Amino acid sequence: MNSSELVICVVGLGYVGIPMAVAFAEKGVKVIGFDISKPKVDAYKNGEDPTQEVGSERITKVLSNNSLIVTSELEEIRSANFYIVAVPTPVNEDRSPDVRPVEGASEVVGKVISKGDYVVFESTVYPGLTEELCIPIIEKFSGLKYKEEWKLGYSPERINPGDKVHTFKTIKKIVSGCDAESLDKIAKVYEMVVEPGVYRATSIAVAEAAKVIENSQRDINIAFMNELAMIFDKMGIDTNDVLDAAGTKWNFLPFHPGLVGGHCIGVDPYYLTYRAQNLGYTSLVIQNGRLLNDSMGAWIATKTVKLMVQCGLVVKGARVCVMGITFKENCSDTRNSKVHDIINELKEYGIDVVSCDPRAPPNEVKRFYGITLTPFNEIRDCDAVVMAVAHKEYRALTGSELHALFKQQNEKKLVYDVKAIIDRDSIPEDMVIKRL
Repeated sequence: MNSSELVICVVGLGYVGIPMAVAFAEKGVKVIGFDISKPKVDAYKNGEDPTQEVGSERITKVLSNNSLIVTSELEEIRSANFYIVAVPTPVNEDRSPDVRPVEGASEVVGKVISKGDYVVFESTVYPGLTEELCIPIIEKFSGLKYKEEWKLGYSPERINPGDKVHTFKTIKKIVSGCDAESLDKIAKVYEMVVEPGVYRATSIAVAEAAKVIENSQRDINIAFMNELAMIFDKMGIDTNDVLDAAGTKWNFLPFHPGLVGGHCIGVDPYYLTYRAQNLGYTSLVIQNGRLLNDSMGAWIATKTVKLMVQCGLVVKGARVCVMGITFKENCSDTRNSKVHDIINELKEYGIDVVSCDPRAPPNEVKRFYGITLTPFNEIRDCDAVVMAVAHKEYRALTGSELHALFKQQNEKKLVYDVKAIIDRDSIPEDMVIKRL
């Protein structure tokens, strides 16, 4: 197969799949994007980008020149010969891996692949899952013999939603294959678009493990920061002031406390601890770090209530604005957002919570969380504000704009600045700023 014969099918057109599909299409490769969500496919066909990762202009351009086709129909992807699976890997209520999206994608691929095709999984999983789970499904539905009639690879996604600098094309790619031939082929395909090149892992399991520990490492470091925030809170010390001082040392790692949600860091460590548990090892560091981070939403809400009491505010019936609902700043992704935990806990105290977010899709927030977003310019008469997400729109707010959110008769206007984005030197005298 040479580049002119290459036809890539990207299975799963979300935050990972659509940037990848567009990147290959822009290089002149014929790409077919497949997703089981017809509304999502229809949006792309209309030149809309629900993920806001690529933008309407780029999508419209590759669609108009037929470099990219998007579909929900199996028959339209049979012509591909290189399948890339980029479906989510969430967890169940008990925090065990939910492998149904990967199983479904494997069935889709198994129904359409032909002899000589390549299949590469990008979904983050625990080491061993791709070979143990996906191979039997693909063989069952295709009737083709693994390695003899089709080849398998794994190349973990590293896309950072909302980040316009570290993108699919600019992040070095880990690639792996089931044998030397497939590794070489897969590497050369990704090298067509990934500017820094690729790293060839020694096996599929090594590539799977590399990805899952990338996110676990970050999760553990943030958990340490969150624990410091809890300790320093009892000491009456501002955690961010401490980190600014400690950060003057050349080898101090620049992590900060906060909420850890999303589809990667807030989920992937559970895949690793689940696998370890099945092998007879109970994680001490990874699991406890994950549990601590999962508890931060409730802790922040409780701390907000304590601060309200200290400011002389009546808690029950109070009106609190929670600013931001996405799982991180400057993106529209609300999956596994821990801001929801803050809102739920505040409501347990009888607080009237109003929420706003300039980037989150209102219909999605309503569907998944039951929360109706209020436009920022319509929010007034608040007793307290929780600045939960560091969107650039919030960083740009002036002290007077924040001041206008409050009941003006209140002697103290409380802002709990979770992400430490407010300039404390430029706020009105009656505004109290507390940071995580």
